[in-house]
Amino acid sequence: MKDTGAGRDAPPGFVEWFRMGDRAHAEAAIEGMAEAGIRRLRTQLSWAEYHVEGAPEWYDWLLPRLGARFDVLPCIHYTPPSLSRTGAASGAPRRLRDYADFVDAMLTRHGEHFEAVELWNEPNNLLDWDWRADPDHALFAEMVGDAAHWVRARGFRPVLGGPNPFDPAFLDLMGARGILDLVHAVGIHGFPGTWDSEAGSWQGWRAHLAEARAILDRHAPGTALWITEAGYSTWADDQIGQVRRFLEACDAPADRLYWYAWRDVCAHVPVQEGHWFDARHYHMGAVDAENRPKLLARLLAEGGVARLRQVADLAAPAVRPVGRRPVAITGGCGFVGTNLADSLLGDGEDVLLLDSLARPGVDRNLDWLKRRHGARLRMDCVDIRQPRALAASLAEARAVVHLAAQTAVTTSLRHPGDDLDTNARGTLNVLEALRATGREIPVVFASTNKVYGDLADIALDRTPQGWLPADPALRARGIAEDRPLAFHTPYGCSKGAADQYVLDHAHSYGLPATVLRMSCVYGPHQFGTEDQGWVAHFLLRALRGEGITLFGDGAQVRDILHVSDAVGAYRAALENIAALSGRAFNLGGGPPNAVSLDAVLDAIGGLTGTAPEVRRAAMRPGDQRYFVADTRAFETATGWRAGTGWREGLADLHDWLARHRIGTARDTHQRKELA
Repeated sequence: MKDTGAGRDAPPGFVEWFRMGDRAHAEAAIEGMAEAGIRRLRTQLSWAEYHVEGAPEWYDWLLPRLGARFDVLPCIHYTPPSLSRTGAASGAPRRLRDYADFVDAMLTRHGEHFEAVELWNEPNNLLDWDWRADPDHALFAEMVGDAAHWVRARGFRPVLGGPNPFDPAFLDLMGARGILDLVHAVGIHGFPGTWDSEAGSWQGWRAHLAEARAILDRHAPGTALWITEAGYSTWADDQIGQVRRFLEACDAPADRLYWYAWRDVCAHVPVQEGHWFDARHYHMGAVDAENRPKLLARLLAEGGVARLRQVADLAAPAVRPVGRRPVAITGGCGFVGTNLADSLLGDGEDVLLLDSLARPGVDRNLDWLKRRHGARLRMDCVDIRQPRALAASLAEARAVVHLAAQTAVTTSLRHPGDDLDTNARGTLNVLEALRATGREIPVVFASTNKVYGDLADIALDRTPQGWLPADPALRARGIAEDRPLAFHTPYGCSKGAADQYVLDHAHSYGLPATVLRMSCVYGPHQFGTEDQGWVAHFLLRALRGEGITLFGDGAQVRDILHVSDAVGAYRAALENIAALSGRAFNLGGGPPNAVSLDAVLDAIGGLTGTAPEVRRAAMRPGDQRYFVADTRAFETATGWRAGTGWREGLADLHDWLARHRIGTARDTHQRKELA
């Protein structure tokens, strides 16, 4: 296959190492990379491992599967310890030509799956090649030279393994020893921002590649330059940083790029330096260790490198205007944040959005806001789990609405640690960033009705309107703030802890802070899923003619609140923060907007003209059969009232989704068919 420049928008290659016998990893990675449009794969073929029982069978299983989906570049390295001069896999073989013989045997057995062969990996890294026993790399040059000769003789393209860190002296030495004349391409490795420091030796891809090209031009002018390994660790939760580093590598003037890696290293797996020697090793993937896509993998799957560029441009930091303090909204590209930002900007406020863009679709909200409001909207692509970046972003805020969160009970049950880090620790990071400014910056926190638990002690009657309290007074007013807290599920615990931290920062540190314990909010710009945002999810499924899974009997009752009323509540809280500070308030549609899930489904059928197909499933942990907020305390304190009836609001969301989600999706599908 002809080399193509790394700067093109066709997806570059990926690097993925597979542990012997781990078929589940291989199968998941193959499907994930193929879905993301990846066509080239660099992977290891370990000479040392090949001597282990079962290894030939493992590679017989693995390599045909990789070759069927990708152009495979095998990196053949590691000396069998029994053949090594040092007794380690990093040592030179006692008989140097044994390496060429092994490469030759692999080409005979598996060559149909290869387009080129990489000869060794990181020869200046002691863990890969023990140069203490070969200080002038004479043994390495002889070993690789023999192998390169045979690779060329067999009709394949030899690639010289890339040094890490970049080492021009090593490359020049390989030229002097004649190795560069024997290879088709030379590998270069670089990990700026992770292993390579811009404050130290890293001068940028262009500078290092220019230096490498000058050496090649002296010794072997026709030799290609491949970036055989580049990467960026998200150990500090900087997923947009990984996207930006990926694009920098794509734009480097190399003939080919392979990005390390597809999947994070699993926590139980030791790396070369040792088990958890450095946490950065365990977060290099485009997907995490459980195959959950990070921003890089998701955007590649959505539209390749062009999609990455689009989102990176949207998230590019803007110049901060001097002397103007914005209202900062964490989770600002979510649907509540988008509507709140639009309202504030429409009234002349400056707004700063903080969002990691991790939730699928929220970049569309950001794009809409930017096109609508221009320079008065600023965006910092920050994860609230990044305390230093968060503090820098919030330093000039005049007020903060803290909406960023992990929002799904189901996700919290699968990943309680991640849920805790985002909801509890992330909220503490926000509070501490504000406290560090030395200014009294108001903060309004979006909590949840889940802090009250499942409410199983409340006696309920099954009525034609759904499950309602047997107590007429409770039925008339809903759940008030004097209800005891009862944290159930990891989500309830993490949000409950955050809720209490916000209130305590008001009491202990004098931070002007209030908490709104939210019921179900719905409305335009919502990306509803089965796990969160059920009103939009139901409507989207119905509009697409897809079935809906209903967890429980459908008689569960919620007081749904249109986002326009939620925006009004947040603005009222900011305007009255002095009176509200240190207090928590329940916020929802209240008894006038209390409705069962079945009633919402019936109304959706009326809007779409077809009754949705519904499949019933068991009720999920932490779910409430009834929750209706008593909003009288907040109404009294602020004068706010919910003004949108649930039927009117549902029709509004239906019309918006039909225009902006279903219509857009149909137009995109039709354009693809025409193309």
